[in-house]
Amino acid sequence: MSILAVMKKKVMTISICACFGLINIVSADDSKIETDSTKLNFYTGMFDFSDDGKKSELFGVQHQNEDLNRDTFLGNLSPITGAMMTADSASYFYTGVQAQYNLGNLNFNPSFAPGYYNEGDGKDLGHALEFKTELQLSMNLPKESFVGFSYNHLSNASLGDKNPGANSYMFNFLKKF
Repeated sequence: MSILAVMKKKVMTISICACFGLINIVSADDSKIETDSTKLNFYTGMFDFSDDGKKSELFGVQHQNEDLNRDTFLGNLSPITGAMMTADSASYFYTGVQAQYNLGNLNFNPSFAPGYYNEGDGKDLGHALEFKTELQLSMNLPKESFVGFSYNHLSNASLGDKNPGANSYMFNFLKKF
């Protein structure tokens, strides 16, 4: 087995262990918050805006069940699941964890989510397993609604033969149900 193949397996193993570690943090017995609500995040923006040859419009939706929120030493964490698709038929399906920090009428939400990427007619990111890191800033609106802006980066952590990554920005509308 080549050194590159061994390194890829080690990176994959470390990534999987890190994901299970985050799941354990989220499911830790650190004071559960009772909210009985689901939050949907509808977003649209520009996929890979920094690559003139492969940038494309995108649309996505993300689900967050606030019954699963936990207060931890990292702040308030909850699981997220979502999907996005570009105008070039590239798609990304993900599940991960999101932190929530309330700053008065503003909310800051960093997140991490591994997922499955299919390039369609879009950009080849080098691997089917991609990791999404995102920063979102949103503002409270009446009736349990929020409007915001987010930035994310997709990367395969050099699991594939190449790792060009993709930087995206989105405008978000969030609603609690």
